[in-house]
Order: sequence, then structure tokens, then C-alpha cells
Amino acid sequence: MLVNYTPLKRGRAKDEHAPYESGMPDRAVLVYANKIKPLFPGSVIVLGGIEASLRRFAHYDYWENKVRRGLLLDSRADILVYGPGELQAIEIARRLEASQDLSGIPGTCLVKRELPSRFQEIPSFEDVSSSPGQFCRAQNSFSNRKHLAQRHDNRYILQYPMPDYRTEDLDWIYGLPFSRKIPPQFPEFQMAQFSIVTHRGCIGRCSFCSLSLHQGDRIVSRNEESILEEIRRLTRHPRFKGYIDDLGGPTANMYGMDCKAGPTCERDCLGCRTLDRSHRRLVHLMKQARQIPGVKKVFVRSGIRYDLAMESEEYLKELSDHHLSGLLKVAPEHVSRGVLRLMNKETRPLEEFRRLFKRINKGRKQHLKYYLMVAHPGSGKKEAQELAGEVRRLEKEGEKPVEGVQIFTPTPMTRSTCMYYTGLDPATGEKVFVPRTFSEKKEQKRMLISLPKKY
Repeated sequence: MLVNYTPLKRGRAKDEHAPYESGMPDRAVLVYANKIKPLFPGSVIVLGGIEASLRRFAHYDYWENKVRRGLLLDSRADILVYGPGELQAIEIARRLEASQDLSGIPGTCLVKRELPSRFQEIPSFEDVSSSPGQFCRAQNSFSNRKHLAQRHDNRYILQYPMPDYRTEDLDWIYGLPFSRKIPPQFPEFQMAQFSIVTHRGCIGRCSFCSLSLHQGDRIVSRNEESILEEIRRLTRHPRFKGYIDDLGGPTANMYGMDCKAGPTCERDCLGCRTLDRSHRRLVHLMKQARQIPGVKKVFVRSGIRYDLAMESEEYLKELSDHHLSGLLKVAPEHVSRGVLRLMNKETRPLEEFRRLFKRINKGRKQHLKYYLMVAHPGSGKKEAQELAGEVRRLEKEGEKPVEGVQIFTPTPMTRSTCMYYTGLDPATGEKVFVPRTFSEKKEQKRMLISLPKKY
């Protein structure tokens, strides 16, 4: 649905220069799964990917403006994999080969008639469909580390906790002999051909982001030698020209910020005093990577968390001196303190980071670009004007600050989507203003950028 429609629910215009058209139907998972059932009777259907991850339980569907059932029920699939899924896929394949039951595989969901004793029951589909308060209760219960169950009529969707991915697992996965061949009809994936994944997970817990319930809210970093060996292999690829297109992960500068307490820790990493914010491991990795024979430049194009980057001038200097292509993209999203609180992005002031970046890059033509979001819960006309005023100020100082302006789009399982649907902050129970009409959303975006009249 995100591919086929804009945040204002209009069909996306076909790009006449696009080399292909996906032909992807609306609700592709449901369409494909329900066609497989009659065409291949007795086949086992396994759902995976980020859509499966985020629709594993009853969820608010923005496109229909209602709560829908968990994806397993509507698709009639046999098992759902959430998260990246490599360890789950191996175990599912092993059990199918041995004709064994698929129950209990970490990182999967099943539909059962009975509720096992060790599972924590969250508000049912019927409850969350009819009560904003129950929807918030369910939102607050979501976790990848728990046995969770949600009743749908007389059946239960059961979630088994995420497997404990470790450094050795990632080293093994990314050490496999991938061909790195990108079909010519998919030019948008070309940058991924020579990019390197350094870690998984994100500790930001931004309210609008689904990553913590997909990859997890703990960092799992690869060993430095595993990453460097992957780069060495790339230098032998016949199409490699000497440039690593990206060295990073969901947030590039969280490499090395693994939780010392282990996967069962429930504390917020960003607020933890034991979190290693020094960037020492990352700086060392970046220096080693750019010294490998055959490598001309290692770019960092993944987003960075600027408040964390400010903890290490050494990191910002290494980044600025050797790993940028003339600009650095950061995502402050907004400037209103109220909106930032609801986004869970109350960080050090952006202006403080701007001054530091400009000092480090004095005399060089390197600049910042910002990702901004409008129409997020809590953002009314006043807050949008505040954001627009900041953009105008930056423009007067000679910057062209806007890299992209996104209209908030509710996606399943996020705290922001819960606010959008219920009008409540699930963390506090307080009422939240929600801009719901298309005219409100368009007006907020027009304050930042010029839009065509037909928009």
C-alpha cells in the first residue's frame, strides 16, 4: 500500500522513465497467499518480511481507517516470521524436511485454538477494535522478548520471543558468498551492491519508527575483522570501482553500542549510563576500512543520530574528513518540543550540532540536509509554523536545508500510529491533537515547500 499510494491515499503517479512496473496488487501478501492455497493444495505458506512483522497482531490499517485482524488469519498462512528471519528460516526448513511440528520456533507466530500457560495475553482483536484504551494497552504490551497471545474470536495468535541473534550469527550471515548481482531492471537497488551492513537494531525507539519491533531495540554489532574481510572480498568483484557506497546500519553511528547486560535487559539503552557513546570501535573500523588496498573511498550514507555523534568530535572529524560526499543527512524531524516529546526525539538542540559541524568543516564545502516530518500527532498549525520558521531561518543563513518532507503515514505497531488512531498517548494516557484531514496535512507541508496546485 505504501508503494501504490501516497500519504494522502492517492495512487502514486507512474514514472514514465521507470524501467519496469512492479504490477504489485494492493495487499499483495493477502492476494498471493490466498491464490496459493487453491492452486497448490497442501503447501506450507510462510510469511516473512517487514509487513509480516508489523501485522502479526491486530493493527490499525490507515488505508481502510479501521483495525484489521492479524495477518496470519486473513492470509490463511501456516506460520509468520517476524524480524530479519534467517535463523527462523533455517529451523522451519529443518522441521519441514523432518515432517515435524512448527510450534515453538523463536521469532515466529502461529494460530492456535488453546492458550498455553506461559503466554501473556494482550487485549483481544474485539477489544482493541472497540476501545481506544484497550488499543493503547495492547500497544504498551508489544515486545519481541515475550511470549504474547492475542485472541481473535475463538483462536489465538501466539508470538514466540525473537531468537537471540549474536555477533557470531551476523558474521556468519554476511560472510556467505552472495553474488551481489543486481538485475538491470532494478536500478534503485544498485547502491546496495557495494554497501556493508555493520550492525542490526536501533536504540532510538522513535515513536513513528517500526524498527525496534522488527530488528529489535538492542544493537548487535559484527566483529571488525568480519566487516573488513567482506570489504576485501568486494575489492575482487569484477564491477567494483573502489567505492563502498555505504558503511552502516539502521543508524550508522550506533555500531559498537551493544548492550552489556544482554538481550534480556529491559532498560532504555539511550538513557543507560553504561552505554558506550565513545564511538571508539566505529572510528577504528572506519580508519581500517579506508586503508584496505583497492578501496578509494568508504562512504557513510546511512543516517546518523546527531545527538550521539556529538559525544565524539573524533568521530565527526573522521566522518567529515573521509566519508562524506559533500553533505550529511540528519533527521531532526521537527523543532517543536511538544511534537519531539511525542516522537520520543527529545535530543540535544539541532543548533548545537550545526555549530559543531560547521566548526569541524570550516573552509570546506560540506553541508547538512535535514529530513523533516509534518502532520505527526501533536503537530497543529502552530507547531507547523514553528518548523517552517526554522527552515526560513536556515535559508537566510545560506543553507538549502530540506532534504525531504514526509507527511506522517501511520504504519502498524508504532506508538505514533496508536496516537493517530486513538487520539491518546499510550505512554501517558493523555489526549493528543491529531491532524486527520488531507487539507490539514497538505497545509503543513506547504508551509515548508512549494507544492503543485493539484497536490
